[in-house]
Amino acid sequence: MNASLSDVTPPATDTASTTTRRQWLAVIAVTISAFAFVTSEFLPVGLLPQIARDLGVSPGIAGLMVTTPGVLAAFSAPALMILAGRADRRHVFLLLTAVLLAANLVCATSAHLLTMLIGRALLGAALGGFWTLATAAAGRLVQPADAAKATATILTGVMLATVVGVPLGTFIASLESWRASFFSTGALAAVALVLQAWLTPSLPSATALRFGELVEVLRRPFVSLSMLMIALVFGAHFSTYTYVAPWLQQAFSTREMTMLLLAFGVTGFLTNMLLSTVIAERLKASLAVMMLLMLSSIASMLLLDHSRAGEVFAMLIWGAAFGALPLCCSVWIQQGIADAPEAGSALFVGVIQVAIAVGSSVGGGIVDMAGGRADFTFGCALTLLGFVALQRVVALERARTKAPDCRCTPSLE
Repeated sequence: MNASLSDVTPPATDTASTTTRRQWLAVIAVTISAFAFVTSEFLPVGLLPQIARDLGVSPGIAGLMVTTPGVLAAFSAPALMILAGRADRRHVFLLLTAVLLAANLVCATSAHLLTMLIGRALLGAALGGFWTLATAAAGRLVQPADAAKATATILTGVMLATVVGVPLGTFIASLESWRASFFSTGALAAVALVLQAWLTPSLPSATALRFGELVEVLRRPFVSLSMLMIALVFGAHFSTYTYVAPWLQQAFSTREMTMLLLAFGVTGFLTNMLLSTVIAERLKASLAVMMLLMLSSIASMLLLDHSRAGEVFAMLIWGAAFGALPLCCSVWIQQGIADAPEAGSALFVGVIQVAIAVGSSVGGGIVDMAGGRADFTFGCALTLLGFVALQRVVALERARTKAPDCRCTPSLE
């Protein structure tokens, strides 16, 4: 889930045309932080049954561990950028990484649900601001010619976290406890903090995001409908995936489930890598296909009724689909709101976090009241609505770009 904030001030680094080793090390420091953030956000997914049991709550209530950071991140994405103004982005990054460290330590030592949720709220407060800054910092940490490579490096940390973050946390918990998983992620955040303090240069900002710009962009029909589409798709995923561990435990052992979650991430990583080479030319088709694949995989989980082979196949297809969806949606927004990248990025991050929060919360309520089958049915319905919204926004753009007085955006075909 990548976002950007295009500051006009050049990187506060040396003026040589070749990026130095120290500059690349600064990029690596941010990449480690990105890995820690993504792993921390979704760590409870693989640990949900254990944490729920130890804290004495139902799986649906334990799902608040995913909902809470989503709610906070949705507000912090635009709010932090507005409040930060022209503050040195180096100081903002250090603050956000320090909060990430504190959040994991609070979670690791929690004895009650309330304390756990306080830790998750701290994570959410830092999460939204981090994603609205991350890719912009990449371009400013290196020389202009290496900006794209630096951005790709940071996003590699995100992809690796989606592949190994959740299964690694589950594996550590199987050896020790779920608390050890949070302590391990906290240690990683501490490493990132030290490296950033040592390597990250000053990153002064000459511009500041204004609230009025967010409102103006959101009023555009393309933007509002696209954000609805993104909210539906991400809501569908997190209303079901958050509770996939209790579902899979009915047919798989903990170790088998860990391997299946790893396979889920690996297929997503591979799909993301392969699709990145063609997505610019086949954006609409890529987005539509990934939505349909996710719909078919969630529906298969229902129809195959805990068939081991069927669920393995469904999880692999689901992983392939969702592994590419964040990239597809990100490029969709970047192309469609090219004239206001800062506002587009903040809105994109905020909407995704709202979808995570609402999706996991509603999904938890459905699981507790009606069971997993009802929850997966709900996920199918949301995915289908997201696909309908995609068709509507494409039709809207085709009509708008044919108008003689339109303010055209790049083709989304």
